[in-house]
Amino acid sequence: MDHHAYRDQLAGRLAESELPFAHAEFTARRARVRQAMGEAGLEALLLTDPADIFYLTGYHTFEVSVYTALVVTADRLVLQVPSIETGPAVVTATVDEIVGYRWEGIEEVIDPLAEALAPYRTIGVDVFGAGLRFGVIRELQSRLGAERFRDDGGELLDAIRIVKTPAELDCLRESARLTAVGLDAAVAAIRPGVTDNEVAAEGARALLAAGSEFMSLQPIVTSGTRIGTIHVNHKRTLIGGDEPVFLEFGSAYQRYTAPMMRTAVAGRASAEMQGVRDLCRSLYEALCEQMRPGNTFDAAARAAEAVLAPQAGELFFSGVFGYAVGAQFPPSWVEGSGFIARGEAREFEENMVFHLPLCLRRPGEWGIGLSDTVRVTPGGGEALTDNDWQLHEIGG
Repeated sequence: MDHHAYRDQLAGRLAESELPFAHAEFTARRARVRQAMGEAGLEALLLTDPADIFYLTGYHTFEVSVYTALVVTADRLVLQVPSIETGPAVVTATVDEIVGYRWEGIEEVIDPLAEALAPYRTIGVDVFGAGLRFGVIRELQSRLGAERFRDDGGELLDAIRIVKTPAELDCLRESARLTAVGLDAAVAAIRPGVTDNEVAAEGARALLAAGSEFMSLQPIVTSGTRIGTIHVNHKRTLIGGDEPVFLEFGSAYQRYTAPMMRTAVAGRASAEMQGVRDLCRSLYEALCEQMRPGNTFDAAARAAEAVLAPQAGELFFSGVFGYAVGAQFPPSWVEGSGFIARGEAREFEENMVFHLPLCLRRPGEWGIGLSDTVRVTPGGGEALTDNDWQLHEIGG
């Protein structure tokens, strides 16, 4: 059978059988988005980021490299997927129409999209988001007129997604629990003479056994001098005595990820390592104090910068003290809707959720990283994860 018949037969048996939330949750999300569209003067949204599409429909698959699109209007949602993703669309999504195209025939996306968008004079797109292919938008603009397309669609949706609903917070709390299970197992595997791969394998096994879905970013484990280089990962490296081991894990629960960093030492930690741990903790406390509704992201970053300043010349830090997290897909759990960094003028709102990735590195020597995923409350940042903020010494 072709993918059209496949869709129809599957829909008769399993339509919406793996919908991640109740219909009421999606109805409320769509109402907020449609209200924002009306206020912005947008008649349609063309969304291509897998996380944005998931947010409004529930659609999810591990194959996020293929072209997928969602057209949102005042009264319809039309989901366009390649033929191989028809099944996930039927069982995981709630939409008004599923339109398929041959996986091998990307050019087939144009006619149905142009037809779906033709009645609308103002169409929002996310020009900085994932999945928007130049060839597709070029053809649509050529057929419909470039003047119809506006580049504020991503900003509109980010402003809504960054504030989490109670159902989303429940998912993040469950992810936090699973993340801790994986980190506990990984720390227990650390000792001199094992490899970073062995530690990562124990952590990943525990995450999956506890219930994590496929993760947006695989477990990160590095040791010794390799910690001093940001964004390298396990690579068959033996852990030496008295070396720190850096871990950053994030389970996925209904696609929501609450990441956490820990650092342990395969032996005894030096006084310098303990001092950097203390600095990480002080940064965390300064940030949580600032994470209250009405304060700006910039103000929180500046407060943390003041704490870091005495050692800023000797320790590398990324410059981003926090980033929003929620529902995501590979290759990253970073939501992208907000960053706690200098110059970010947006204000905190209650129930925004950020991962605070406080890893300080001595390039070519070692690094110490600890973090929590934190919810904004009227009283300041409240951790959803359960880090104890200790530099654990294993057998030291």
